[in-house]
Amino acid sequence: MRAAALALLAALAAPLSLAASPAAAQVRVTFVAPERYTDAQNRFGSGPSLRVVLAEMRRLFETLGNPVLAPGQTLDIAVLDIDLAGLDQPSFGPAQGVRVVTDITPPRFRLRYALKERGRTVLAAEEAVSDINFLLRANRLSSGQTFFYEREVLRDWFQARFVQRRPPPG
Repeated sequence: MRAAALALLAALAAPLSLAASPAAAQVRVTFVAPERYTDAQNRFGSGPSLRVVLAEMRRLFETLGNPVLAPGQTLDIAVLDIDLAGLDQPSFGPAQGVRVVTDITPPRFRLRYALKERGRTVLAAEEAVSDINFLLRANRLSSGQTFFYEREVLRDWFQARFVQRRPPPG
């Protein structure tokens, strides 16, 4: 019985030790002056607070990046600006606003990033990430998901930069 318990503990601890190893891939996100971002703050009650938006964006970057990176790689992302899809509009009802999304209001991110392999920088750039055709992805499955448009734009960016290794435009 004791041997079985030790084996179970070892099996449960193995993934934790791999995640903590220095060779594990990881995404590190920093937000530079988030109070000055174009549109990441809930001004009219149409969405989550700035703190919640930043936490969700951090989780999104980590969720998209960690599976893509090879062991021993790190990706440092400095988020310089966030402009969420749509426009935050006041409402005439109680303290509640509405976010109006149109084809001229795509999500936009300004990012500075450095991909490192065992401490050596292999890719570094600063770029604006956006997609003017973001509404072409819209379907019934997207309704109700938080930051659906932002997630899709960033997913495509991760694929282009870190899976396909396409350089930034320009």
